[in-house]
Amino acid sequence: MKIRGRNNMLLLLFTSLFAGLEVNALSYDYTASIECLPNPPKPQYGGGIIINPELNDGLKGWSTFGNAKVQHRESEGNRFIVAHSRNRPSDSISQKIYLQMAKLYTFSTWIQVSHASDIPVTAIFKTRSGFVHAGAVVAEFNCWSMLKGGLTVNASGTAELYFESKDTSVEIWADSISLQPFTEKEWSSHQDQSIEKNRKSNVRVQAVDAHGNPLPNVTISINQKAPSFPFGCAMNNNILTNNAYQNWFASRFRVTTFENEMKWYSNEPSQGHEDYSVSDAMIQFAKQHNIAVRGHNVFWEDPHFVPGWVNSLTKEQLSTAAAKRLFSVMNKYRGQVIAWDVVNENLHFDYFETKLGSKASAIFYNWATKADGATTLFMNEFNTIEESRDGASTPAKYLQKLKEIQSFAGNENARMAIGLESHFSSSTPNLPYIRSSIDTLAAAKVPIWITELDVSSCPDQASHLEQILREVHSHPQIQGIIIWSPWQPQGCYRMCLTDNNFKNLPTGDVVDKLLHEWGFRSSPSATTDTNGFFEASLFHGDYEVRIANPSVTNSSLGHRLNVAKTSASQQPLLLQLSA
Repeated sequence: MKIRGRNNMLLLLFTSLFAGLEVNALSYDYTASIECLPNPPKPQYGGGIIINPELNDGLKGWSTFGNAKVQHRESEGNRFIVAHSRNRPSDSISQKIYLQMAKLYTFSTWIQVSHASDIPVTAIFKTRSGFVHAGAVVAEFNCWSMLKGGLTVNASGTAELYFESKDTSVEIWADSISLQPFTEKEWSSHQDQSIEKNRKSNVRVQAVDAHGNPLPNVTISINQKAPSFPFGCAMNNNILTNNAYQNWFASRFRVTTFENEMKWYSNEPSQGHEDYSVSDAMIQFAKQHNIAVRGHNVFWEDPHFVPGWVNSLTKEQLSTAAAKRLFSVMNKYRGQVIAWDVVNENLHFDYFETKLGSKASAIFYNWATKADGATTLFMNEFNTIEESRDGASTPAKYLQKLKEIQSFAGNENARMAIGLESHFSSSTPNLPYIRSSIDTLAAAKVPIWITELDVSSCPDQASHLEQILREVHSHPQIQGIIIWSPWQPQGCYRMCLTDNNFKNLPTGDVVDKLLHEWGFRSSPSATTDTNGFFEASLFHGDYEVRIANPSVTNSSLGHRLNVAKTSASQQPLLLQLSA
């Protein structure tokens, strides 16, 4: 393979390798299962700090919570614990545990219920300062389902683990229970290890002359021109007339979502009168600046954001109007967007399901596949990773809806994806719950994006934003991030990155710091050693390599280099720089 340059004096020896960090901390287990199994696997981390996690020692460590009756059972050699004769949702099994404020806890267990029920089973920790929901699963009958979650606490002390189901008629069976604590340093090391393994590769460069002789003491700089990982920010129509906004935005981001300009109420404010002029102009701006666009959104289930004229339509008229809307916007921007949020927030709201029937979402995705089947089709929902108490949009509920859409006739080959809005409150982010929720969602084996990330205003807004960004960026299954901070002179939706003069706020400083840390807008450089070698660990993306040979006049060279995830066994690739 040749890279063309302005002379033929140098050779580049390039090797991509995986490079893990040498950390003594216990590794994090990203695995999760959404299969219902005849018998539960061994508990993660050997159960961690849970006493008798596999129930091989009878009921040792376990007791009753509330007024349930607890029993130790065995089936085909597998031992487990059962809470039966339940009268209240919280009647369950229990174990007392000491939790530390400075620790991050990942939790998992395998759950079964005694008969079919669509009501989730939730793992809850009763702590000194309140009840903490660690995770939930819609458990099945006659097989075991994995519940994976996590938690932190704001005060150290004794806590009590128990399980809850609002369906008091079911018995709750539990086995392979695990609670593993990590220090903040260990948690951060998981992020670093994941980034090194999944986002970066080691690059080894050797500078040699035309005869193959190493060139020592040559300065090599590597500038990232285009990152492989999509990291962007939403924008709105203010960018069309504000040069300062344009310059600030285009110098940072390579992917965007329009705040409102591609929504139904914007494109068809009155029936039959379509207006795409603003979204057209924004698409053109994005093209001019090499910014990819996510299509947002075709339908919004929240009745407050359905065009007003739609409410007076009959069922048949609404179906016709919805089909016209979908094919209009998707045909118009087919090939110009990288994704479609086809149905927005269909776990919390059900406007179209109420009007058109329970399969409305599945039908919309069926239409979308016909309109633009080559583009990834997203569900898009909030509180799946933000809030463990929101039972409407837990990972289990999300996957249940996804499966319903995928199993609809004609949707088998739909290019489905998971969109996580990620509108976080002012509370300290529950990083273990975020990570474990993404683990569970990843078991569906479809792309996952963070689509609308912001943090409510609070004194710690910037630090919370940084914690969340580091967590989601490091997760091996996250394929893109969009910050929800389109600028408006009267103030942003919930979080601004700049003031009205486009001077960074603390949140904007966080974004710039991470952009630099993740390779964009940074220029690592070093001098080759005595054998002409230079090594660097680089984020995946396109780079310009510049080699300055001080012994040759005008020898500063610029060459393109793509760094991608490769097999550790790949042989070194010799790249010749030639005119």
